Amino acid sequence: MELTYMIAAVLISAALSVEAYKLQCLTRDGAVASFAVGCCVGVLSSINAFFLMTVFTMAGFFATMKDFDKKESEGLQEGRKGERTWKNVVGVGLPPCLVVVLEAAGLLTIEQFAVLFVSTITVAGADTIASELGVRDKKVYMITTFERVEPGVNGGVSKFGTIVSSIASLLIALLGWCVITESFSWLFLIPFVTGVIGNLLDSVFGAVLENPGYISKYTNNCSTALIGAFLGLGIYMLLA
Repeated sequence: MELTYMIAAVLISAALSVEAYKLQCLTRDGAVASFAVGCCVGVLSSINAFFLMTVFTMAGFFATMKDFDKKESEGLQEGRKGERTWKNVVGVGLPPCLVVVLEAAGLLTIEQFAVLFVSTITVAGADTIASELGVRDKKVYMITTFERVEPGVNGGVSKFGTIVSSIASLLIALLGWCVITESFSWLFLIPFVTGVIGNLLDSVFGAVLENPGYISKYTNNCSTALIGAFLGLGIYMLLA
């Protein structure tokens, strides 16, 4: 059964990556990276984690394509047609893969894995929602100075973007916790909180480190997801 699941996960990862490439959601190298991330989660972790990762990926594509024509006309789209490269994929895919490796090595309990894995997904999901849907709000402010800036500027936050990303964090955390643990617990609030914090931290890093060129957006995405995950683990350890 386990081998059958692994083979199925590899085939599904391949099919989704190819389809995303055909739909111009991913570049060719982005599709290869997506396939690698899918295989890592599918082979080393559970079907629950693979399902959650797949749902998150598809939701990200949906958010990217929503109102794309409007975003493209304003120059706010990712790439030329909203496509993601391998750097985008690794930026959001590396953190959950690292958590999966820790789990495969037997270093995490199921709840510790849930906190870490769901937190990485929540931070990445909240950031994607804020970036793709938040640009609809024209009242954008630099998070460090609160001065008005143009939509799409690194470090810019808006009321609408903050609200929808916080709602997304809540829903992703709730769904993720229930899927991974196959149960309900108030502990899902931990990845919810880290999702909100991680999303805001992404904006802070964007203003302080990304705009001056100290880090790339991909490093920003990866580092804030990891910080959010281990912050969540720290909170869990204090409460456990």
